[in-house]
Amino acid sequence: MGVRLYGVFRKLKSRTKLRCPIPRPRLVCALAAVGWFMTTASAATWTVRAEPARLVNGGPVLFRVKTTAQVGSLSGKWLGHEVPFSFDPISRTWFALAGVSFETIPGKYALELSGERRTGAPFVLTQKFAVTAANYPKIRAQLTVEGKFTEPSPEQLKQIDADQKVKDDYLSRVTPDREWDGNFAAAAHADISDVYGSQRIFNGKAQRPHYGLDYRVPNGTPVNAMNKGTVLLARPLYFEGNFVVIDHGQGLLTLYLHLSQIDVKEGEIVARGQQIGLSGGTGRATGPHLHVAVRWQGTYLDPARLILLQLP
Repeated sequence: MGVRLYGVFRKLKSRTKLRCPIPRPRLVCALAAVGWFMTTASAATWTVRAEPARLVNGGPVLFRVKTTAQVGSLSGKWLGHEVPFSFDPISRTWFALAGVSFETIPGKYALELSGERRTGAPFVLTQKFAVTAANYPKIRAQLTVEGKFTEPSPEQLKQIDADQKVKDDYLSRVTPDREWDGNFAAAAHADISDVYGSQRIFNGKAQRPHYGLDYRVPNGTPVNAMNKGTVLLARPLYFEGNFVVIDHGQGLLTLYLHLSQIDVKEGEIVARGQQIGLSGGTGRATGPHLHVAVRWQGTYLDPARLILLQLP
């Protein structure tokens, strides 16, 4: 086997001018000659950037990768999440939409890229990005809701439990294909009454952060899909009231709560800006308003920051 491999190696060396010493023929050199090794792409020759330039906890992030070689596929791993990339033929860059959880502490985190060149040769590349802490407000407030939401009856607890199983099932789904296309739009044309990340203080104690964006709208205000996608849920739930969830693909969902009317059906494909319902005050709400949330692979992100992103 060694003699046979040595002969193969001599032929390969004469054809490829591989710089490996002939007196010590090794399988490593022979494999390298036929391109069987995974290569490491150079960050100096490739461009890997994140938008926005300042990443914060709770914020979405658009990764863009510009390659110097023809690449057939590209995927990444970011903060423990699988991140599939798509190719934009206009800018000739690969892109992926991801996010940073609210709980992520400041620091530098690696985006690990891997893929295949058009030749079939695999490659890897790692680029680190800094995450800083966002300045989310703390609000001292006294809010009142119906007693059934704070002290539910046994029958109501059964409904709450059933609804939770529905949410655990549907909201954890990650479909493989990207459906969103271009920028995300506001779900309603109205003022903001509460922002993502705010923490309400009750009797001196901080409560769970607010993981959505609230619009100050009266009953019956049109509510529109933020981007193209498939309606995943369109039904009433105990806390959410009339509830619509749109799947934009690859684990990215937008959620619309407390509606007075639902105008779409589960499984329906909707376009950005299409009316999906009317605002209301159903479920656990202190009054008429629209609560919108963005969920990426189980992580809630700031809808306002997503709307500001310029997307392919």
